Amino acid sequence: MQQSKSYIFAKRFLDISAASFALIILSPVFLIIALFYLFGDNRGPVFYKQERVGQDHRKFGIYKFRSMIVDAESKLYANPKLYAEFVENGYKLPTEDDPRITRFGAFLRKTSLDEIPQFINILLGDMSIVGPRPVVAKELIEYGDRVDEFLSVKPGAMGVWQASGRSDIQYPERADLELSYVYSADMWFDFKILAQNILAILKRDGAM
Repeated sequence: MQQSKSYIFAKRFLDISAASFALIILSPVFLIIALFYLFGDNRGPVFYKQERVGQDHRKFGIYKFRSMIVDAESKLYANPKLYAEFVENGYKLPTEDDPRITRFGAFLRKTSLDEIPQFINILLGDMSIVGPRPVVAKELIEYGDRVDEFLSVKPGAMGVWQASGRSDIQYPERADLELSYVYSADMWFDFKILAQNILAILKRDGAM
């Protein structure tokens, strides 16, 4: 949907300011988590980067702290039963049912700490603080003939779907929730969604 230039400017200014502040304040958290991966039992890359589809169909790599074993994605595709459960569950697996997730990774997911590196994506302009959750290409089928509308806005780290329960809500209801943001986006709505997301994180609603 068409957004005003003033709204786009204000939103980008807020994104840059908030992401820069967050990355500075949370730098000790980055260091502590990095030490777990450098010296802990599950040594390997600190970050996990996955291709997602952003605004206007532009692809980008989303950053997260790694919560799974190394090479987890290829192991998912190599296991037909596990992959079928993954698709059926809205392209996610519950933490307790996913054999690829490490014990430390489960903690990161439950506390949403694995999402912190997305402030890098926000600073780069791939994402916004608030917007529809960026999806992998295979998920776009869930949006049918509304794909272009869904991808008409910049994806966000926090959105209507997360505020409403995240993994507790599956497609097609999730698609309707995400599109409700596209149709209603403005600064006041953004602040409302931001507040709801913070509350959901504190309550750990739908965390996986």
